[in-house]
Amino acid sequence: MKASTLRRHYRESFKNLRRNGWMTFAAVSAVTVTLLLVGVFLVVMLNMNKVATDIEKDVEVRVHVKLEASDADKKMLEQKIANLPEVDSVEYSSKEKELQNLIKDLGDDFALFEQNNPLYDVYIVKTKRPIDTPKAAKKIEKFTATEAAIYGEKKVEKLFDVLKTSRNVGLVLILGLLFTAMFLISNTIKITIFARRKEIEIMRLVGATNWFIRWPFILEGLWLGILGSVLPILAVVIGYRYVADEAAMRLQGEFIQLLDYFPFVLQVSGIIILIGAFIGMWGSFMSVRKFLKI
Repeated sequence: MKASTLRRHYRESFKNLRRNGWMTFAAVSAVTVTLLLVGVFLVVMLNMNKVATDIEKDVEVRVHVKLEASDADKKMLEQKIANLPEVDSVEYSSKEKELQNLIKDLGDDFALFEQNNPLYDVYIVKTKRPIDTPKAAKKIEKFTATEAAIYGEKKVEKLFDVLKTSRNVGLVLILGLLFTAMFLISNTIKITIFARRKEIEIMRLVGATNWFIRWPFILEGLWLGILGSVLPILAVVIGYRYVADEAAMRLQGEFIQLLDYFPFVLQVSGIIILIGAFIGMWGSFMSVRKFLKI
């Protein structure tokens, strides 16, 4: 495409936006409402996914070492655990340290056990993928020096099922919302193009090619998508600042945290503007191609 032709298409697209003020307002409003819903839902789902990932990362296997195990047995057990393909890290915690943690968490009454410590030496094992925790625990239980491999069997497996289901449901809802947004915006743009069908017929009669006619409408859809994304982006940037500040105060010291304000809002803003631009261009292209039979 020649530079002069491209400049002409840009001028025509901006001119059409001004010329069809009310239709432009209707299309931008449709884009704004749908992208606002998409943006809010995107923020919620990405934070839910982050919380789910944090919960998964907190899952670990606590391997109790047999009381009669020698230092050599412990070192061999640690080596065997570390060599498992599912294992990411192995951390040793002596029974003395375990008792101190117990006293710290439950009170000084447990200090009585310092003379005769009944606890086990423990290896704290984390897997590369949290979902592999049950598999690693079953393998570790078979090692000679292992007394028990504890990971909250039924609760952990139920947790993984719930997280998997929530992620799948979230993905389906986002896709459904995007499809609805595309449908609504496409129909709004279709109305604006229908109102200008005579203009298109005249262009065809004077010999304009299909793509020569399409390009101003596609660019117009691009501007509609970008304009419609402005308010949703502002709502996400301002709203998430308030939510992030509140969450920082209320969740202080907790292992579950929301995504950091930066660069999260920039990423979401980029996604919103890309979705708006794509839907606007796609809606214009499909409307011109199918509805007006060009």
